[in-house]
Amino acid sequence: MSTLLLLIIYIAFISLGLPDAMLGAAWPTIQVDFAVPMAGAGLISMIISGGTILSSILSGRLIIRLGTGKVTLFSVTLTAVALFGFSTSHHYLFLCLLAVPLGLGAGAVDAALNHFVALHFSAKHMSWLHCFWGVGATAGPVIMSFSIARRGQWQKGYLTVAIVQFILVSLLFASLPIWKKFSESRSDAAQAGAKVRPQSIWRLPGIRTALLGFFSYCGLGTTTGLWGASLLVQTKGVSAGDAAGWVSLYYLGITIGRFFNGILTARFNNTTLIRFGQALIGCGTVLLLVSHQPAFSLTGLVLIGLGCAPIFPSMLHETPVRFGPDNSSMLMGWQMAFAYTGTTLVPPLLGLVMGQIGIHLYPIFLATLLLVLTISHEQTVRRVPGGCGLYRSSPG
Repeated sequence: MSTLLLLIIYIAFISLGLPDAMLGAAWPTIQVDFAVPMAGAGLISMIISGGTILSSILSGRLIIRLGTGKVTLFSVTLTAVALFGFSTSHHYLFLCLLAVPLGLGAGAVDAALNHFVALHFSAKHMSWLHCFWGVGATAGPVIMSFSIARRGQWQKGYLTVAIVQFILVSLLFASLPIWKKFSESRSDAAQAGAKVRPQSIWRLPGIRTALLGFFSYCGLGTTTGLWGASLLVQTKGVSAGDAAGWVSLYYLGITIGRFFNGILTARFNNTTLIRFGQALIGCGTVLLLVSHQPAFSLTGLVLIGLGCAPIFPSMLHETPVRFGPDNSSMLMGWQMAFAYTGTTLVPPLLGLVMGQIGIHLYPIFLATLLLVLTISHEQTVRRVPGGCGLYRSSPG
């Protein structure tokens, strides 16, 4: 039963990643078709992010009331319907409207599945699940590129992914009895969480610094990917085409790094892996800051990607360990909400600042975000029961 559920969750994570990078890949064509400004993609992205943040916050209550299986089924259904709507859209405002259910579905399913895996399975599965998300995020633009190049329509790309999502909906519906049996046999934390008042989580030691860590990590990771190519072009003398390819290696570093991080969890605990990731990010940032050689800049980006790899899944997996399984369903949603907020707000704000002062400050901003992440993580480790963060073996 556990193996079958894990297989379903792995498939769900690939599906979860598929639409995440498709808007950027399709936007040059959408912009021409709908005759809208380039900034129009930003509004759609912000609406999606807003829905994701809201549903992440509400996901804890939904998990307690409905259980992980039903929340996942309903959320994936929302995203499937939204993506099908994208495939039939012939007006920009319709895309904005459909961005609402797309964001709501994505946030709830992300929080629900992360909570379930953190509660019931070992740390390696958390890393590998997020590695599989990277596979989906990589495949999405490939599907869109094929649809535009071969069929001449970006709508066909969204239709392909919508079909994949509807197949997943059917699989999730058929698996509902398995989710129920698993929850009953494991005394699912959703049942225990019903005994805990939602307000009580804010009195937990270390919770505020933990949330700050999620905010700063996601702000750092997204900023690196968004503005890395601009730094390479404007200050390192790299061509635009080469810079785009080099930034893709940053994302490849995250994906590959999470695969190997799953293996390393057999020897190292989550806290150690988080600290190791922070050290790699620090090394990569120093290379970007002090070197004018393009090769060293590329190495810096890859190191930052490898450093980012263990941090997010390891922090998520520590949630029931540090704050208790009874609080996990509520906290997971709040953590995902702070993560999405960092992803949404930090890169454009830093972009505005760098537009006024200069892109050369990019490594300084990365170092500042890394400092905030490191301090918040160490403060969380110090404040939670158990002190130094050398925790016992993981569940599952």
